[in-house]
Amino acid sequence: MDFLFIDLLGKPVWMWLTFVVVVLVLLALDLGVLHKDSREIGIKESFALSAFYIALGLAFGGWIWFQSGEQAGLEYLTGFVVEKSLAMDNIFVIAMIFTYFSIPRAYQHRVLLWGILGVIVLRGVMIAAGAAIVENYNWVLYLFAAFLIVTGIKMLLTADKEYDVASNPVLKFLRRKLPVTDGLRGEKFMVREADDKTGRLKTFITPLFLALVMVELADVIFAVDSIPAIFAITTDPYIVYTSNIFAILGLRALYFALSALIHRFAYLKYALSVVLIFIGSKIFLADMLGLAKIPPVVSLSVTLGILAAGILGSLWATRNGSATLTKSAD
Repeated sequence: MDFLFIDLLGKPVWMWLTFVVVVLVLLALDLGVLHKDSREIGIKESFALSAFYIALGLAFGGWIWFQSGEQAGLEYLTGFVVEKSLAMDNIFVIAMIFTYFSIPRAYQHRVLLWGILGVIVLRGVMIAAGAAIVENYNWVLYLFAAFLIVTGIKMLLTADKEYDVASNPVLKFLRRKLPVTDGLRGEKFMVREADDKTGRLKTFITPLFLALVMVELADVIFAVDSIPAIFAITTDPYIVYTSNIFAILGLRALYFALSALIHRFAYLKYALSVVLIFIGSKIFLADMLGLAKIPPVVSLSVTLGILAAGILGSLWATRNGSATLTKSAD
């Protein structure tokens, strides 16, 4: 059993195994019990599941605090809050993708499920690569910080623009190179059907598969922002990966909870922009103040304050419009 205490990326193997077991149990519960059949997930269930995943993510942060100390715990919580917030921005893009392809809510969970599984693997690879680079070239952190500042400013200037699915070059390439069915085929990603030109059976991809590709692509784009953001908070690979995955695991539930309320978060993207600018600039600010880093409690407090201002401001600004929309929907 000595192998359990071998150091792996700064933490003993048993801590990594604990995390992996928790994630596998959650995925098994989701796949085998809660959502083994395609169905529409209601808003009440979505909020309940979102609360469960958030509570679990916070509890894991408490466990890290207990095992590794206050600083590690605060860094995890800051990373979790930032990643969860950026995931909310990802939700807006996913909603546009599903709307563009006219994907019914009953099939959206299947796309999100495979999307999350892809995210777990993809982010693991990206974080491992990032950790290796940072360990050998510490100055890369300054590049990450500068990138976050530039990204935050760009997001701030384009916050009122919607994501244009149709103009995506990857989507155009897939439609040009691969045969696509003229509509959905239930929850299938690929089907075998007769070709109209030859009459022979041929493999077609469906709009559901295109939606999956676009969701995965959206996460790649968001990972380019979120992974430098978490590395700007901490360089501990364990905290970086666990905070990322716990924030992402509840993305499906959070999507169904918030997709119907997107119009209520008018200023959230502005708040996220400021958060990215703050996280990037605090590395340079620490150097100016002669500090090793800005204290984690300061980073967490400022991040929560910015996000709270954006969310509360959005809810206040849209209070009348939301009431009208709700009444119309009823």
